[in-house]
Amino acid sequence: MTSAKPDQNSIPHLPEDYDARISLILPYYSSFHQEIINLVKSLPSSPKVWMDTGCGTGSLVNKAIEEFPYTKFLLLDPSEGMLAQAKEKLSAYPSAKVQFLKASPTQEFSQELEEKPDVVTAIQCHHYLSREGRARAASKCYNLLKEGGIYITFENIRPLTEEGVTIGKRYWGDFQSIHGRNDEEIQKYLERFDTEYFPITVEEHLKLLRETGFRVVELFWYSYMQAGFYCIK
Repeated sequence: MTSAKPDQNSIPHLPEDYDARISLILPYYSSFHQEIINLVKSLPSSPKVWMDTGCGTGSLVNKAIEEFPYTKFLLLDPSEGMLAQAKEKLSAYPSAKVQFLKASPTQEFSQELEEKPDVVTAIQCHHYLSREGRARAASKCYNLLKEGGIYITFENIRPLTEEGVTIGKRYWGDFQSIHGRNDEEIQKYLERFDTEYFPITVEEHLKLLRETGFRVVELFWYSYMQAGFYCIK
């Protein structure tokens, strides 16, 4: 949890600030990771290979790695700076357990993998793309997965109505205010909606993921203006 993330996918701060600041911006951000872990635990078998695209500083893998002792983790991000942070965070683990892939946006990823992943996660990294780019990213994740594998993604989403967008921005802005951001910071961040990132509705997400070819497409998390989906190939 794309262009570089500007490093972090146009989020207006440097990679070294990312972990400290993201929870002040995104409600329940740490819960995204825990719910993904809980969901993967509920699968019939533990994954052999788990790929995290848009991995950022490696926070999801850092939490998941002790929960899945027999899983190999592959980390991908468009930002070299983010990957450097992730490498430092996960430096205690051998390459047999953690592999860092060449920096690349999801939709442009072309590196050959030794084995197809059972799980692909993409957390807060594809809503920066155009609709065409988003479709390419979803298709790339589908093609990377083993048959029966699961794709899990969280993204900023668009409310169903313009009034809902207005209320959602105020609601989200209030969260950031409570967590210490000033009015100028909040306004600047919310102005990125439809200019630096391009959210689509839950309905549009479900349609896109079905059209990608997934046989199971489910919404499993929704709060503020973020949603989580899982899909089975």
